[in-house]
Amino acid sequence: MNCNLLIALCDKQRNEQGRDDTMKRLTCLMMGLALAATMQVFAQETEEPRSDGQRPPPREEPRKDEVLTAEQIAQVKAILSKYDANTLTAEQAKAIHEAFRQADIRGGPAMGDSIKAAGFDPDKLRDLAPPPGRDGKADQRPNESGQSESMGDRGGGKYSIEQAVSDRAQLSTIAFSGLAFLTGDFGGATFMPPGKVCDYFGFQYMRDIDASEKGHNPIFLSRVAANVMHILNEGQRKLFEELAAEQAPQFEQLALKRMPLIKAFHRERDGEIPQGTTGLDRDAVIRYVGDFYAYDAELSYRRAEMFGKVVTSLTPDQKSYLAKMKFGDFSTWPELDERSLLKRPAAGVSKFYNVAYMTYASEFFSWTAGSVTADVYFCPERHGTYFGGFFMKDMPAMGKRNFDISTAVTGDSGESFLNLLNAEQRANITSITELQKKPLAEMVKVRTAMSTELRKFLAGGLADKQKVLALGRRYGELDGEVSWMYAMAFAKVNRTLTAEQRAAMKKLRNLDGYQSAPAYLYSSPMQTLPAIPNTDFLFGASAMLQPGLATKFALKSPAVADGGQLPKDFTGDGASATLPLEWSGVPAGTKSLAVIMHHIDPQGKTKWYWVLYNIPPETRSLPRNVKDVGVLGNNSVNNRIGYAPPHSKGPGAKTYVYTVYALSEAPRISVAPDQVSREVLLAAMHDTILATGELRVVYSRPVSINP
Repeated sequence: MNCNLLIALCDKQRNEQGRDDTMKRLTCLMMGLALAATMQVFAQETEEPRSDGQRPPPREEPRKDEVLTAEQIAQVKAILSKYDANTLTAEQAKAIHEAFRQADIRGGPAMGDSIKAAGFDPDKLRDLAPPPGRDGKADQRPNESGQSESMGDRGGGKYSIEQAVSDRAQLSTIAFSGLAFLTGDFGGATFMPPGKVCDYFGFQYMRDIDASEKGHNPIFLSRVAANVMHILNEGQRKLFEELAAEQAPQFEQLALKRMPLIKAFHRERDGEIPQGTTGLDRDAVIRYVGDFYAYDAELSYRRAEMFGKVVTSLTPDQKSYLAKMKFGDFSTWPELDERSLLKRPAAGVSKFYNVAYMTYASEFFSWTAGSVTADVYFCPERHGTYFGGFFMKDMPAMGKRNFDISTAVTGDSGESFLNLLNAEQRANITSITELQKKPLAEMVKVRTAMSTELRKFLAGGLADKQKVLALGRRYGELDGEVSWMYAMAFAKVNRTLTAEQRAAMKKLRNLDGYQSAPAYLYSSPMQTLPAIPNTDFLFGASAMLQPGLATKFALKSPAVADGGQLPKDFTGDGASATLPLEWSGVPAGTKSLAVIMHHIDPQGKTKWYWVLYNIPPETRSLPRNVKDVGVLGNNSVNNRIGYAPPHSKGPGAKTYVYTVYALSEAPRISVAPDQVSREVLLAAMHDTILATGELRVVYSRPVSINP
């Protein structure tokens, strides 16, 4: 689901805020009545207000279409004549935008028509290199990360991956999360916009670069969704309806999977760590977040698969209709009302049904009309969403249709929080920006690979599901890594705060009179706290271990040390033998064990070589070339049952990971062993994993051996 669903309701009357004349008040009221019936369906689930409760100055009306003179039209043609429209590069597109800027030629429909007349596609030009702004004197306002943003920069550097991962944008978000976490509670930390999951479909980018500056107006979502629902036929709409009914409860499960992690983070903050441990276990956090991001990827795969089916069934008339709607230009979308096209879900269907349906309709357009660039883009607060920042920002606007919150709240509150800290405390927070640069950079690469793979459905092909799930898992592992950094830094600061600092932080929180629910399913309050599994495993301990006797579940091999060079005998270049393994610290309550060997290639694709499950719980080792122990699954090398030794094709060292799993029950698997892949086994084990142990080895293929 995309971020717009949360901001839609509370941004509804932004353009009318602060105006006093009677006619405009009446217009505002009529707009509210017209949208009320539909928007009330997801009033609690779809708000992402922006938040400090202060009323901002009234916004200007959207600019009217620019009119170009004959001389300017000639200049546009002259500038473009230096380039070939068919081989245009990003660098050339940047040069074109700069030439337009120096010539003081502004954007707008007239500009687009001139570009088309010269034989160029304005959408392609914008996607290759978003323009730096309509002029150099645009109004200035703070964006969501507290930075100054030109009102004319809606497609430029202010809305890009570079901006999202910049130190300034990231520090604002991290500091804001720290303030929320250190002043909030568990319930508030579970509050999260649905738009932060399954967000590979470009809607966030389309909203932010909208040429009409309607991206933060509820009519933006309604208009695009209404047009998509209007042009699709009954059979195509049925595909949307069926997926909404299928995935609505799955989105609920995804929200619940976040809660053990949030609970563990609060235990670390409050010093309530299990005996025998030293705090949150980095690897355990990384693995856990990887698990539910793989689930997120599975939902995304199904969404893209459905979109692909609809795309291949579009008629020429439908394609023509959608082609007239420009990506990132609300003014080109026909004015339609979506209410008559929404259906009441059947009895027993999740209340997230209509939220999902509207999301699919809006994302179908943003994805099919967008690009990889749009899909990869994310807002700075996309990661580390477990600390209550969304609750602190959004709560004053929940349930209110006419409540506009300052966009500067994240940056201003984050800066004020940092100013409350002493130099040592502040360094704990500011140092994160440098520490997370590598995982953030890899996140961009993973999102790029994910988008590229999912987009195969648009061409009538099939995306590699295993690759999508592996990329999703890796994305989660990276999110888990940075989230662990945040949690540990916040907890360290918490241990040194003075009473005066705490009082000042509570005042800065600015939520007097607001009480969080026990927990939230996204933004929908839960009346009772759901059952949360024991979170000791996130500290590297089993929930079943007796106090004082906690020992880490560890995996090793007598043939190679952790991080060492894998002997050739255990590869395809040697005897192709299975590696002997030994483990210790098996938690009490273990009913079954499993072993997986895998590798992630440079493109982010996961390959697995050994899947062995239903290992008896008393087992403590596997000999070389083990036989008659457990049940073998398949491998990704030849898709057959059994161990497939690595061959390490290509130059450089490759890392292979052996993982042993201690399970509270044997995996429930309904398919034949030759269908049991790594992902199938992980899904079957997900809710039964008590502990894991890892052994990482490296293999560099001898140069003398040909691939």
